[in-house]
Amino acid sequence: MALPEPVCGAAGHGFLMVQQTPPLPPRRPALRHSRIWRGEDITDTLPMVDALRHTPYRDARVRQAAAEERDARASLDLALRVGELMLRCGAGAPQVESSVIAVAAAAGLDHLEVDITLQSLLVQCTTASGQPITMLRVVRSATRDFARLTAVHEFVENLVAGSYDLEAAAARLREIRRAPRFWPSWAVRGSLGVLAAAVAVMLGAGPVAGLVAGLSSLLVGYAARTLGRHGLPDFYQSAIGGLFATVMAWGAFSLGANGWLPVSSDEFAFIVAGGITVLLPGRTVASAFEDAISGYSVTGAGRMFGVFLTTAGIILGVATGLSMTLALTSAFDLQLVSPSVMSTRALSAPVGLAVGGAFVVGLSGAVSLRSRRRLVVPAGLLSATGVAVSLGVDRLEALGQLAAAGVAATVLGCVGRLVALRMGAPAMVLVVPASYGLLPGLAIFRGLYEMVNGSSSDSGSLSLQGGITTLLGAMAVLLAIAAGSVLGEFMAAPFDRRMVQKRRVRRR
Repeated sequence: MALPEPVCGAAGHGFLMVQQTPPLPPRRPALRHSRIWRGEDITDTLPMVDALRHTPYRDARVRQAAAEERDARASLDLALRVGELMLRCGAGAPQVESSVIAVAAAAGLDHLEVDITLQSLLVQCTTASGQPITMLRVVRSATRDFARLTAVHEFVENLVAGSYDLEAAAARLREIRRAPRFWPSWAVRGSLGVLAAAVAVMLGAGPVAGLVAGLSSLLVGYAARTLGRHGLPDFYQSAIGGLFATVMAWGAFSLGANGWLPVSSDEFAFIVAGGITVLLPGRTVASAFEDAISGYSVTGAGRMFGVFLTTAGIILGVATGLSMTLALTSAFDLQLVSPSVMSTRALSAPVGLAVGGAFVVGLSGAVSLRSRRRLVVPAGLLSATGVAVSLGVDRLEALGQLAAAGVAATVLGCVGRLVALRMGAPAMVLVVPASYGLLPGLAIFRGLYEMVNGSSSDSGSLSLQGGITTLLGAMAVLLAIAAGSVLGEFMAAPFDRRMVQKRRVRRR
């Protein structure tokens, strides 16, 4: 410390102490540098395992030690093959991503990137030495195999709950891929006929009309398989299916008008509606909507466009069939009374019959999707519950069919997730077949009939604009079903934690 400069005092010697100036108070920071006006600090990217928070694989046992470089490629290939198999069995992009991340976490692969675009799956990881590994799989065709999808779900749960053994896991996945299909082909084909018949009866058709709807669905399925073996695209298969369903229903209606078959004019619409319900891509609609709202915009848009093409094919086939049958009726002067489809309700059958038909719809839908036998009855019960909720909401004066479908689908999604996870299966295994009873097959036919016929009814003249409005309403019901099922699963996510933990403890 520097001493003060000596100055002469009164006696001519000594030091005169200089008094120091007190420090100035700190300046207030400028307004633009204040903490309340400053943004948050940049945070690091969340680990990939955080993507499992709302999935059945939450709180996964992550392997602490990083995988060895010689095993990293094999572990990444295992995770990729799990995702490929799930895409092939009909799972949505969020389910595929969560399964791939769970398998990679169990293998100790921390730095992982997953990209799902339509039918391609790309994964990349970085080893301990910084060497990137990239793999790609493309799924050329998908199938309906929910039993295999359930087996993959159990496989991933075992990896998350227990110790990771690469060789044993690869062998188990190989067994799942090579296992024969759960239901024989004749059972799947017959279930589609039962599904169409149950939908027709649920709408209000009699036993004979239900039988005609079932036979029509079997014929449509045979024609679709024959055309598929020749490489005909799905759009044309859907169009031909809609045409056959309409022509067969018109044939039964003609026999009924002449007194040869007990089929009324209203049942003509119910028969066609049953065939349309079988042809509608209900599973793809739900997957497309879930992909779109979960961040997979390209995948969701691509699947939604596929739904649009399939539905357009059905509309084209049914409209062509209606034009042909109405022309034949006029040309041969058959004196047939035009079907009074514009006066039919969505569900004109008694409540007990409608709920019972919905139960059969869920059963047959689960078999057509090749679900496991222990999941068939729960799917039927869930379908009956959804239709009962829809009927109850539809009875309210302030709410209509659109709100009824949305509320019923929300209940299906919520209850379906809880029940499915308790039984060791993904939610879509129960939700998808249970939602068949809510599909707007009758509304689609009513809109097409109004567009094609152009005659008069008690409520006024039928017009092209009215038919388009009815079709748009049917499309809105489809979206409400998809949105409600996804919302229901999201609402059930906080309540399945203890259930998942108990199952995980039993597996260890």
